[in-house]
Amino acid sequence: MSNCDNKLPCSCTYSCNKRHKCCECVAYHREKNQIPGCFFSKEAEKTYDRSIDAFIKDQIR
Repeated sequence: MSNCDNKLPCSCTYSCNKRHKCCECVAYHREKNQIPGCFFSKEAEKTYDRSIDAFIKDQIR
C-alpha cells in the first residue's frame, strides 16, 4: 500500500494503528460494513458504534 499518512488532525478518539492513516481506516471499516469514527458527530463518535444505523441516527439528530 502506498504511503497514506494524514498530516491533518484525526477526530476519532479510538486509539489504533490506523489512526492518521485515513485510507487504511476507511478500507478497514468498509470491509466490515462500517463507517469510520471521523464521519460521526463528536458525541456519537465516543460510543464507538461504527454501524451504518448509528451513523444514520447521528445524522438525523
